[in-house]
Formats: sequence, structure tokens, C-alpha cells
Amino acid sequence: MLRIERNLDTGSVIFAVRVQPRASKNEIAGELDGALKIRLQAPALEDRANQALVEFLAHVLRTPKSAVRLLSGERSRNKRVEVRGATAREIELLLIEES
Repeated sequence: MLRIERNLDTGSVIFAVRVQPRASKNEIAGELDGALKIRLQAPALEDRANQALVEFLAHVLRTPKSAVRLLSGERSRNKRVEVRGATAREIELLLIEES
């Protein structure tokens, strides 16, 4: 089950993401060990996959890119992401809509 933390002070949600770079298309591929699994076309070079992740999440959550922030995992496939203005339910619905 996807683990989502709520930060009531900032009105944001924090969740884990597992990124697969150099995929055939950008998509949500389900859940893996409590993390949202996301496939990205961008390679893991020169921060391109991180930028693509922020853009992709902003697009699917219909929020500005400035509301999406990587908290940790800049050099790893496992990342923690914070999204301001999103709800835990919106994150959970990503799994349902994309499957």
C-alpha cells in the first residue's frame, strides 16, 4: 500500500517514488514497496530524470511545477517527493486512474 504523509503546516503531502529512467513512455506503473512507481523517458543524466519527474507529477496532478519538490534521492531511483496543494486522496487516485 502506498505510504503518504501529510504535512499540515505546509498543506502538502509527502510520498515515496521509485523511478525507472529511459522507459518507452512517461507513465505511472503502479506501486512497489510503498512507493509510487513511475517510468520516465528521460535518462538519469545531468538531472534530466529528476526534472522530468517534477514535470510529470505536476502535469498529472494539475499543479504548478513549483509545487512539486524532491526532498531526497536526487541521485537514486528511490525518492521522496513533496507536493504542496495536493491531497493524499489525489495521490491514491493516480494509481487507480493509471491502471
